[in-house]
Amino acid sequence: MSLLKRTCKEVSLLVMQAQELQLPWRERLALRLHMMACDACPRIVDQLALMRRATERWRSYSENE
Repeated sequence: MSLLKRTCKEVSLLVMQAQELQLPWRERLALRLHMMACDACPRIVDQLALMRRATERWRSYSENE
């Protein structure tokens, strides 16, 4: 298997890691290449972004109470 070729499961983990820290260039490249070829993984990115926004909104509501 190529170092740049990742499975959807591996890419999901990379996406979550990328939210917390900057990935090495090889991982960023693998992520970008996979996103160009995969139909499902961009939806996972959208779902993670939605969950992050919902969590931030919930925190702001709970802090204001």
